[in-house]
Amino acid sequence: MSDSAGVVAHPAATVVLLRDGDDGCEALLVRRNARLSFHGGAWVFPGGRLDPEDYAAVADPTDVMAAARNAAVREALEEAGVTISGDGLIALSRWVTPVGLPKRFDTWFFAARALDERVQVDGGEIHEHRWMRPEVALAAQRSGEIELPPPTFVTLTGLAGHRSVSAALEAIAGQPFETFEPRLQMLPGGACTLYADDAGYEDGDVDRPGRRHRLVMLESGWHYERTDVRAA
Repeated sequence: MSDSAGVVAHPAATVVLLRDGDDGCEALLVRRNARLSFHGGAWVFPGGRLDPEDYAAVADPTDVMAAARNAAVREALEEAGVTISGDGLIALSRWVTPVGLPKRFDTWFFAARALDERVQVDGGEIHEHRWMRPEVALAAQRSGEIELPPPTFVTLTGLAGHRSVSAALEAIAGQPFETFEPRLQMLPGGACTLYADDAGYEDGDVDRPGRRHRLVMLESGWHYERTDVRAA
């Protein structure tokens, strides 16, 4: 997938690993090397580009989603030293970097229950890790303690409030798989990414009345806003 300037969105995969903590469901976040050009220093879920070996391991080499499952398993091991099963992955969402940015990815997000393993980051691309309740991670982002990319922020927002891994995975499995193709609009003091179902998605009019599905990213704070289309 490429934009009008010929910038290709490289296929990638991410795995949202979840475990039961003392105070509720926790997600594994890893901090990217600050020297990396793409979200350097940010806290993300383990993941990365699809490699040729990920395609070679599936019956149909054109099945990108199946290859992405293999990549999610591989990246969890390479970046965090944890073993997961591809059969245990639940497809969560797909995120495509907005058109016009110099580096773009087409990333498949999966969720899975973590096994009782010690996390060991690779020390290259990944420098730290934390198990954090989504609410705690979002609060840390608001205070400026950590940086979260938009897909990570929105995913954590959706996970907030679940008291157990079982409840979180059941909720994910019961939701339709969703593709996010953000359209970036600049605002005074920040920016806004519009997602499908937002009233302003087609023409970029952030003030258009109607449904809301957007992430507002201002210097004063971020806010994910979504009209519940099922209740509309």
